[in-house]
Amino acid sequence: MIEEQRETLRPAVVVVGGSRGIGRAIAKVAARDGTAVVLVARSLDGLAAAASDVKEAGGQAFMFSLDLRATDASAQLKEFLASNGLFCEVLVNSAGYGLRGAATTLPITDQLGMVDLNIRALTDMTLNFLPGMVARGRGGVLNLGSIAGFTPGPNMALYYASKAFVRSFSEALYQEVKSTGVTVTCVAPGPVATEFLESSGAGRAALFKILPKLSADYVAERAWRGFKSGRRLVVPGLSAKLVAFVASSLPSAVKVPLIGRLQRRSRDLCPCGSGKPFKECCGSREGRRASA
Repeated sequence: MIEEQRETLRPAVVVVGGSRGIGRAIAKVAARDGTAVVLVARSLDGLAAAASDVKEAGGQAFMFSLDLRATDASAQLKEFLASNGLFCEVLVNSAGYGLRGAATTLPITDQLGMVDLNIRALTDMTLNFLPGMVARGRGGVLNLGSIAGFTPGPNMALYYASKAFVRSFSEALYQEVKSTGVTVTCVAPGPVATEFLESSGAGRAALFKILPKLSADYVAERAWRGFKSGRRLVVPGLSAKLVAFVASSLPSAVKVPLIGRLQRRSRDLCPCGSGKPFKECCGSREGRRASA
């Protein structure tokens, strides 16, 4: 009876963090195959817009508003899939965020939130859905990393570290499941023209100004193509490939101070990581406290 119920379920591409940016773009590319695409994120408005893209591309869209930092997030997602007659054949982990600023000045709760979303939530989803893929002998996981994962990154320490985890975790899993018919791919782009650059404050750093910015659609096309062809690592764009090569080749004594300088905050920006001028941010709060 259980086997009969499983056979009635339809495969789906589940895009975690699919309401915007690269995740939304990957969902649109995956929808061209006419498959069911499950978009997972907190923002209902973002999910609705992404669902419209999926439908226009020829796929069937399902929306699930979910707080990925909830301890039972994967269980909630499994229940949603089952209730809609679906199972996860391909998992895309694209949710995450970054902050620019010194680790000693950025809010601790925000930094721990990065660990929770960029690392724990991605790991939770992967470990809960990958065994089923292996048992079926098909499907896979596409994890969104970054060229930041090739080196430590002073002034974005936790973000770089989280992407190093994504890359290491993905490549290890690729090797573990490569003979099962399942693929685990890490896509590691350079700067991408999405909301991330502004919200993280990274767009104001010299490093991100030097590197050319790719479009989310370009990254999504390369990521999906690389995943479908069974690749372990996809680094879209020539500039990103060069950065990844240099970062892997240079000794830490050279590259880490260099990256620190290139990501150093301008004097007029607040050290809390907001990306706002100091006088408009923490400076104004300090002034109010002093006058109280």
